[in-house]
Amino acid sequence: MRPFVLIATRAEDDAADTEYETFCRLTGLAPEQLLRIRLEREPLPELDLEQLSGIILGGSPYNASDPASSKSAAQLRAEAELAGLMDRVIAEDLPLFGACYGVGALGTHQGAIIDRTYGEQAGAITVRLTEEGKADPLIREAGLPDEFLALVGHKEAVRELPPHAVHLGRGEACPVQMFRIGTRQYATQFHPELDSEGLVVRAGIYREHGYFEPAEFEELAARVRSVKADESAALLSAFVRLYAR
Repeated sequence: MRPFVLIATRAEDDAADTEYETFCRLTGLAPEQLLRIRLEREPLPELDLEQLSGIILGGSPYNASDPASSKSAAQLRAEAELAGLMDRVIAEDLPLFGACYGVGALGTHQGAIIDRTYGEQAGAITVRLTEEGKADPLIREAGLPDEFLALVGHKEAVRELPPHAVHLGRGEACPVQMFRIGTRQYATQFHPELDSEGLVVRAGIYREHGYFEPAEFEELAARVRSVKADESAALLSAFVRLYAR
């Protein structure tokens, strides 16, 4: 099998390592089958897309919609390299799955309006599939119900999708929770790689990053731990089953 690649942009080693281990476990891929690139640390290497099964883009503290003047040199480089990679992914129709930051990266590349209108505090939300979502091959392969709980925590989101994007899942506070470009390029606003405890751990790592008031962490943790919201993880193993080659 040709490997998949996880592109990560988390500078914190504990967050980056946990994210990678979780993606390996939920996709069912061994480390040699899921290659990792930490784009916040090093330039994107030359990738032969013909030798890959697909790309997974992990979450990130980066916000695509922030003013360029507020972005670090590492973020500006990462964004430029991701934009070039998206050009190739779309042109060559390589399978792509972007979790959370994928909305900013893929959405921006495709002309979506991304801003802070629909940011959501860390927690569980209900995702409702659209009619297109109910018919989508990845969602059907994952066996997701028409409504399911998922975990979120983001400052920016899609305010408006481009006409050619396919809206797959919606939320009450954030209308675009999942979309597709073409037939095989996906982005979710929610985090399918996280269960409740995983979100608590990640929230602890980023408690000073403006996603919530630090003093509210214990309350947030208790609220998140009170729900079971792991159904969306099925999307990751389904992505591998459909697109491994």
